[in-house]
Amino acid sequence: MSSLALFGGKPEIETPLATYNRIGDAERAAVLDTLESGVLSGYIGAPGPEFDGGPKVQELEDRWADMFDTAHAVAVNSATSGLFAALGACGVGPGDEVIVPPYTMSATAVAPYVYGGIPVFVDIEPETFCIDIVRVRAAITDRTKAIIAVNLFGHPARLAELRALADLHGICLVEDNAQAPLATENGVLSGTIGHIGVFSLNRHKHIQTGEGGVCTTDDADLAFRLKLIRNHGENLIEHHAAHAERDLVGFNYRLTELSAAVGLAQLNRAPEIVAEREAFALRLSSGVSGLPGLTPPHVRAGCRHTFYAWPMRYDENVVGIPRSAFLQAMAAEGVPLDGGYVAPLYRLPVFAARESRGGAPECPVTEQMHNQEEVGFGICAFELSDMLIDRIAAAFHKVHENRTELEDLSTVSAARSK
Repeated sequence: MSSLALFGGKPEIETPLATYNRIGDAERAAVLDTLESGVLSGYIGAPGPEFDGGPKVQELEDRWADMFDTAHAVAVNSATSGLFAALGACGVGPGDEVIVPPYTMSATAVAPYVYGGIPVFVDIEPETFCIDIVRVRAAITDRTKAIIAVNLFGHPARLAELRALADLHGICLVEDNAQAPLATENGVLSGTIGHIGVFSLNRHKHIQTGEGGVCTTDDADLAFRLKLIRNHGENLIEHHAAHAERDLVGFNYRLTELSAAVGLAQLNRAPEIVAEREAFALRLSSGVSGLPGLTPPHVRAGCRHTFYAWPMRYDENVVGIPRSAFLQAMAAEGVPLDGGYVAPLYRLPVFAARESRGGAPECPVTEQMHNQEEVGFGICAFELSDMLIDRIAAAFHKVHENRTELEDLSTVSAARSK
């Protein structure tokens, strides 16, 4: 049995993992072509054809709608902007409640504050880390205006059930699909089941433009409102008075032509990129399967998980050592793992300072995942290969088999300080 690298043994992976670079010749050529056109943005915040942006933005929207089989796609400059625009399009206003999970990127839960709304934190499922529909059902009140379901790590939430619940109560379901392009639930693409889906084109997502996002919807009115919010829509209210709220406030959420050009090149490669990352994740799950106390990512029946990240569950009682010790040993073997995705959002000062509902007593699963159980590996963060995935799996086996060396945490701390 080889010694742990933490205590002087040879690490399983001796070279730091390289950052995944998904930009290639097609993206470079698209950028140069757009630069030579001289049109870096096609927007004007006033009535007319340029209200909808330049040719690359409109082409990206058309191609996106085709790939994701949705009636409308509205490009924005980030998924954060997309979430803000989505809640505005759904009519969220002062005092309205928006149900959100606490185990996600902060923008999801901050979005209601843009319109004077109130985030209501609802716990997650322990298997998928997505919002718990049973708790969503219990949290709906006559003040509820929308639900934001996050398809976390690449796995769909219970989207069809959530959509039916939202329709029953006359509220909007917004999918935060930033991490799950081409994921499916019962054959239907995530990001297209809710009233509005929000995709990310941020630099570390499956496909990227540096910064960017796309909103999808089958509702023409919601699409129109998304476009108004994206591009200073207050200037168009008189022009479209029959179709728009007179108090609608627009922003500048516009995507540049350069970003759209990169997005088009990336969209061509999306099925290939997503399938590659999915294959790496499933190979890692297979390699780690069977180690007591380590549970590879769960894939719910009928779903496709596209693995922005690879979230494993860690049972300290079975493994016999704290999660922190296991992570330290894995890092020494050359495998960077995260212990807990993010701290529960209701701990952030912004939520303590403003009105919100929900917290630790109401979200025990979130607390458990963050504090003890969830371990993540960034499938979309690193350049990977089958051979490297096998070395990562070997590191899991090595640390697990040598875990008795890690029982004395003071020894671990001392070793790390040398």
